[in-house]
Amino acid sequence: MKKLLIVHLLAIGFLAGCNTIEGVGEDVEAGGEGIQDAAESAK
Repeated sequence: MKKLLIVHLLAIGFLAGCNTIEGVGEDVEAGGEGIQDAAESAK
């Protein structure tokens, strides 16, 4: 659960720091990968 919270906080930070639509897409993708990794490790 802590890993998931950390991933969310990082994703919010990346989204706040990007300036372009392309940057948003990359940040969302990175956040999704982090969430997927956290879900797989929780199995």
